Amino acid sequence: MNSMSLFANLQENFQDPLTRLFIQLILIVLVARLCGRLVAKLHQPAVIGEMIAGILLGPSLLGWVCRPLLDFIFPSSSLGTLRLLSQIGVCLFMFVVGMELDVGQLKQQARTAVLVSQVSIVLPYLLGVASSLVLFSTLAGPHTTLLVFALFIGISMSITAFPVLARILEERGLTRTPLGSTAIVCAATGDVSAWSILALVVAMAKAKSLAFAALSIGSVVLFVLLMLFWIKPRLPFWMGQATHEGGVPGKGVTASVAIFVFASALATDLMGIHALFGSFLAGVVMPARGEFREFLRLRLENFSSVFLLPLFFAFTGLRTQIGLLNDTNGWLICLGLIFIATVGKLGGAMITARLTGVDWIDSFALGALMNTRGLVELIALNLGYDLGILSPRIFTMLVIMALATTCMTGPLLTFSDYLRARRVLGSKPQGEAALGTTPTIHQRPNP
Repeated sequence: MNSMSLFANLQENFQDPLTRLFIQLILIVLVARLCGRLVAKLHQPAVIGEMIAGILLGPSLLGWVCRPLLDFIFPSSSLGTLRLLSQIGVCLFMFVVGMELDVGQLKQQARTAVLVSQVSIVLPYLLGVASSLVLFSTLAGPHTTLLVFALFIGISMSITAFPVLARILEERGLTRTPLGSTAIVCAATGDVSAWSILALVVAMAKAKSLAFAALSIGSVVLFVLLMLFWIKPRLPFWMGQATHEGGVPGKGVTASVAIFVFASALATDLMGIHALFGSFLAGVVMPARGEFREFLRLRLENFSSVFLLPLFFAFTGLRTQIGLLNDTNGWLICLGLIFIATVGKLGGAMITARLTGVDWIDSFALGALMNTRGLVELIALNLGYDLGILSPRIFTMLVIMALATTCMTGPLLTFSDYLRARRVLGSKPQGEAALGTTPTIHQRPNP
């Protein structure tokens, strides 16, 4: 009798929302870390493993193997809490991304960065818009129009995952090379354009009329100007003496930054644009002192990347249903999207870089880096899903596209290293002799 009552109490405790949340957190973080370490052994960034972990915990694997277990661990009633926690993680992550955006570096390499980044946005964007005209009738979400769907598919093809790209460069020791700095500037410049267009699309999707969309966009433009030209110059003073005397920021400064980030996120959310745009902008206007930014980055990035972002990957994985691609036509469309995204992004960046004076091998490497999508793409896709722009079927296809293009980056960079080694050994064809006179952007700068 005692054992029966103990079992009944245990079963009742499992139904408690807090108990279930703890189970979810333990499982998600554990699987994410295991998958991250596994892919690291394959010389892939850990974020790929975390993306895969989310898919494994969703209906694509866990639900396929044991649907009752999936429903027990992740019942629909618990997804609201998981979503809110993941959104907080995304906002903190975008704040860190904004802090890593070096405006001074953008100005120094403006010519190459602007040309490469914008062409690598425009080309895949146009290809995505063209493909959306064919896909709209069968794959669009329930609450969208052809215009909004076309614009969103275009931008989903154009995004570069600036943070993932930066981690790949760091792991390969390329951060301080000309190739690395050029890639970072190109990705950062492209991200500004891509997120600006995405903000426009979100405003159009959420607004009930063009007048509301115009009002929303106008409000955001004014808010951006206010942040850049009025708040940014005053932030060092507001953050206290520690921000400009070299001291370690105290708890008061950390609390002030947290309030500022969430207030900025709230402002853009109330304007009809997603909260993540406000948190990104808050990062951009942070005081430029390296010690201050590094202090914040270490504290926020570790917490968000280890704990909160895996929740976002899991939430995305619960929406990803590979079983929906249950026919040849579905997989052909998925492969077509991967092809369009890769040709548009890699090809556009590579050709443009070559035209600006970069040699073919480094142009190829730069194109491969710009083709990285990863987490930032998933953030955009979840926006499209929440707004009813994407159906579950095309959402799954685009998640696979994001994973595939991110996985390509490492092998493509290895291939470019192989080509470079062959050239150094003097084994290149004579017809390419002229390329040898082009300054490489891969070599490390002289100390």
